[in-house]
Amino acid sequence: MGIIDIFSKRNNDNQKSIFKYDEIPDPLRVQVAHIWGDAIGRYDNSRFHYGHNSNATWDYIHKALCREYGLHSLSEDGYTSIDQCYNFLHEEESVERVLDIIELSFRLIDTEIRGEKIFWAEKGITQPPDFAIEELNKRFQEHGIGYQYLNGKIVRVDSDYIYREAVEPAVNLMFGEGFEGASEEFMNSHEHFKKGNDKEAVTEALKGFESTMKTIFIKKGWELPPKQTASPLIAGLFAKELIPSNLQTQLNSLKTTLEGLATIRNQTTAHGQGEKSVKIPRHLVAYALHLCATNIVFLIEAYKTNK
Repeated sequence: MGIIDIFSKRNNDNQKSIFKYDEIPDPLRVQVAHIWGDAIGRYDNSRFHYGHNSNATWDYIHKALCREYGLHSLSEDGYTSIDQCYNFLHEEESVERVLDIIELSFRLIDTEIRGEKIFWAEKGITQPPDFAIEELNKRFQEHGIGYQYLNGKIVRVDSDYIYREAVEPAVNLMFGEGFEGASEEFMNSHEHFKKGNDKEAVTEALKGFESTMKTIFIKKGWELPPKQTASPLIAGLFAKELIPSNLQTQLNSLKTTLEGLATIRNQTTAHGQGEKSVKIPRHLVAYALHLCATNIVFLIEAYKTNK
C-alpha cells in the first residue's frame, strides 16, 4: 500500500518547526550551569573567606528568589546558596521559574560582574559577560527554545517573529497543494533561523520562494524560463497573467530583499583582508522570512484561484 499522507503526520511536522516555550531540556540546563561556572566564578565553602569569590552573587540569587516565591530554600538538598541554585536549575519543573533564575543570574553577569573586571581572575571567571550572554542565546537557538536574553530580561522570540500570521498558512498551503519541494526549503529556512544561521535562513527562504514559482509553472504545464531564478520566474508569472501587473514591484522588491540579505558583505579598509562577513540583525532576518511566507501564500492562493 505504501506510505500515505495523513493530517496527524503533517501536524506533527508543523509543530516541530515552531519554537518551543513549554520546556527547558536537561542538556540546556547543564549548558547554563557550565556558563555559570565560567562567568560567575568560584564559590568559597571554607569557614573563613580569603580574597574575592562569588559567594555574594550566589547568596543574592538564592535569597532574592526565595523571597519572591515565599520559600526558605530553593531546594531540599544542598547547604550553600550555590548548591541550592544548581539543584533548582536542574530539578525545577516550572519553565517560568527556571527562566527566573536564568534571567536573574545573567542580569548579574551583565551588570554587577561586568563592573568588577579587576576581580575576575581572583574569582576564577574565565568567560566575559558578553561571551556568556552570546553563548546562552545560541544555546536557546540550538535547542529550538523560543527565548533570548536581551537588555536584562528573558524575552520570547516571537515578540519580533510572529510566525502564526504568515508561516503556518504558508506551510499548510504548501502541504495541501503539493508544493513539497518548496515546503522543504521553506522549513529549512526556519530551522536555520532557530539555530542562528541567519544567512543560510535567508538563502533557503529565497530557494523556497523560487521553488514555489517553478512548481506553479510545472503544475500549469507552462514552459519554464531558460534561467529559473527569481527575476525571470516573476516576469513569467506576470506574462501568464497569473498575477496583476500592479503587483510586479512588490514581488521584485521581495526578490531584492532576499538576495541582498543572503549576500551582504562589508569591504574592509586597505589591510589586504578582502571581504568580511557582517552579521545581519535578527529582526531583519525575521522580517525577510515573514515577507517570504506572505508572498508564498499569495502565489499559491493565486494559483488555486486560476486552476
